[in-house]
Amino acid sequence: MPDLPLPISPALPPPPSALLNGAALFLDFDGTLVPIIDRPDGVHVDADLLTLLHTLRDRLNGRLAIVSGRSVATLRDLGLGDFMLAGTHGLEFARAGEAPRAPPRLAAIDTAQKVMEAFVADKPGLLVERKSISVALHFRGAPIWADACEMLAKALTVEGLLLQHGKMLFELRPGGADKGSALHALMRESPMAGGVPIFIGDDVTDEEGFAAAANMGGAGILVGPGRATLAAWRLEQVAAVRHYLAEGAIPHI
Repeated sequence: MPDLPLPISPALPPPPSALLNGAALFLDFDGTLVPIIDRPDGVHVDADLLTLLHTLRDRLNGRLAIVSGRSVATLRDLGLGDFMLAGTHGLEFARAGEAPRAPPRLAAIDTAQKVMEAFVADKPGLLVERKSISVALHFRGAPIWADACEMLAKALTVEGLLLQHGKMLFELRPGGADKGSALHALMRESPMAGGVPIFIGDDVTDEEGFAAAANMGGAGILVGPGRATLAAWRLEQVAAVRHYLAEGAIPHI
């Protein structure tokens, strides 16, 4: 993640539901729409969430996109294939029913994955997650290995790769994009063009998205505990996000 000057924000207020009137809504996935759990492959998208997202998209005339660190393929496997998707931190894009637009998987990623898999083989709790064009090393299940995981990830960051920090993970991926660039790209396309960009996310990887939304006349909404952030509003947890989106799905005069 490129360094951003993050202000020490005062206690941020919850966003008004009317903020979504006319919005082009961008939603992070893990930690925003679903709770973060020890194993990323254990996440489930429930029917109520899918119904809510479809209702909200209709209310916004199609202006809803999922912007995630997960790959487009994984988001589709989770049941989100009907939505506009930006995956792998803005490196992949897909519309419903269309093949993803993405750079090729680099040989250096395959090499890094093999090294990571050998590293975790005798360390219960660590997990290597293969993505379409990146690889992530998770240490949520064994935080005692955090420093060693970081050292390994840094050692594997060769030319052409970017080391992406996340919540209890280190990811190696091609550079040249982030969630902010994803917002800028999607705001140039229909149906997002013409709306006011609102981005909801929880991680430091979402800060570029908050910055992009603000630069285009919109705002960011932070999910989770208060911290230094470029967001203007805050929701306490995933349940609060769902409640807020449910309110936003009802037109406000």
